Amino acid sequence: MSLKTRIQLSMMMFLLYAVWGAWYGQMSKYLFNQLNATGDQVGNAYTAFSLAMLVAPFFVGLIADRYFAAQKVLGVLNLAGAAILFFLIQENNPDQFFWLILAYCLTFAPSMSLTTSIAMQHMDNPEKEFPGIRVLGTVAWIVITNIVGFLNIGGEVTIFQIAMYIALFFGLFAFTLPDTPPKPTANATVGQILGVDAFKLLKDRSFAIFFLSSVLICIPLSFYYAMANPSLTDSGMTNVENKMSLGQASEFFFMLMIPLAFKRLGVKYMLVVGLVAWIIRFLMFGYGDASTSEWMLYIAIVLHGVCYDFFFVTGQIYTDNKAGERIKSSAQGLITLATYGIGMGIGSKLSGIVADIYTVNGKVDWTSVWMVPAGIAAVVLVLFIIMFNDRKKPVPAQDELVPGPL
Repeated sequence: MSLKTRIQLSMMMFLLYAVWGAWYGQMSKYLFNQLNATGDQVGNAYTAFSLAMLVAPFFVGLIADRYFAAQKVLGVLNLAGAAILFFLIQENNPDQFFWLILAYCLTFAPSMSLTTSIAMQHMDNPEKEFPGIRVLGTVAWIVITNIVGFLNIGGEVTIFQIAMYIALFFGLFAFTLPDTPPKPTANATVGQILGVDAFKLLKDRSFAIFFLSSVLICIPLSFYYAMANPSLTDSGMTNVENKMSLGQASEFFFMLMIPLAFKRLGVKYMLVVGLVAWIIRFLMFGYGDASTSEWMLYIAIVLHGVCYDFFFVTGQIYTDNKAGERIKSSAQGLITLATYGIGMGIGSKLSGIVADIYTVNGKVDWTSVWMVPAGIAAVVLVLFIIMFNDRKKPVPAQDELVPGPL
């Protein structure tokens, strides 16, 4: 891969996650503060992303991969997304906002798959080259959320204006990316896109328990995405977006620990550590307070690296090893649809309902709210410990570990 191509692909990843990071973690604060939305309306807005994640594989696999150059599709999607955001920033009705954010997410979700596809097709050795390019996405998330935090605009419509301008630039920039023509032999079926081939893995009890646990743990994960920002703000914490970016920074550290942890702990206990971390962080969110115990809130934020890496990244590696070469893509596709689509969709909706239940006279009882995802994570932990039994200890190569965006 030439230096020019590397720079282009790195810029592509940076812009993708800069757009996403500008609004995603802050949307709940904006809806609560500016649109006077209920918890249920906030939950619905986050559910829109999960609905889009369910649709995106069909768009990419059945249309984009077959008929159009990927970079052109990416450009059109982002220009369309910028146009939708233009109307979204003028909407003050939270019910109407849902339809606009759903329309926007339908343009953004396919972009995530397309950027990966474009990058992979222009690499000589994806296993070694992709992590160094993909990590620019995490850097972008940290940069953009810190900008939002320093400007103190997390609860203002400016977050969507920033996303709109970046999306507009990204859409134009996409047309300059290396040509990535459609695959004339692409013949993926609906079943393959859904990961139907991977369903045979569910015959293995341990994999079935892992699969179920992955779906269930995405329910409390959605509480974090949707409610952490307003919860920390209500606790009295300042510069919330800046401090929440410590969660992404912690991913780098814990990512480096994964190979060693695999050798010492194996898959089961690495996943257990991840689940325990989820419980601890929700307890910290629930009982921490910026005026008397801000250290608890910092622990909750920094634990994001353990929670994400030790469960989701470890889970991706476990799935990869279980599936083998023939159904590897189907297995990862099945996990993605089940977690980001179904699990997070349920969690987003539930988080809003729970927030409404514990809201009295306009004040949210955040301690009670956070006990719900803590309880769900505890149930998943017990189920997993009792029923999961895979003693193999696969050790991933260091260059196969790719940090996540959140």
